[in-house]
Amino acid sequence: QVHLVESGGGLVQAGGSLRLSCAASGSIFSANAMGWYRQAPGKQRERELVATVTSSGRTNYADSVKGRFTISRDNAKNTVYLQMNSLEPEDTAVYYCTVQGIYIRGTYYENYWGQGTQVTVSS
Repeated sequence: QVHLVESGGGLVQAGGSLRLSCAASGSIFSANAMGWYRQAPGKQRERELVATVTSSGRTNYADSVKGRFTISRDNAKNTVYLQMNSLEPEDTAVYYCTVQGIYIRGTYYENYWGQGTQVTVSS
């Protein structure tokens, strides 16, 4: 079994910063990519990529967060972080941690999700 525990969400004013953490336990291998997606309010909104990082440190960011957010990971701790600076009201969303490309009890998951953490940015 795999568990993802997210923390660090909350309410912040525009221009402020937050740091999200996601600790993975269970059958997580350092070869898996990890990352963050978000889902903004509104039923039509889809979950969108924020950033991902491979075990070798290669990163990928959504254009909307480049230069403001930084993703990193600690392979020894199976933990991924998202440092969010210069936050904007448009960043308000539920942020979901993911481990990508993982088998759990014989089932393949392109994305295995955490429970999500709310980030609210006030103007």
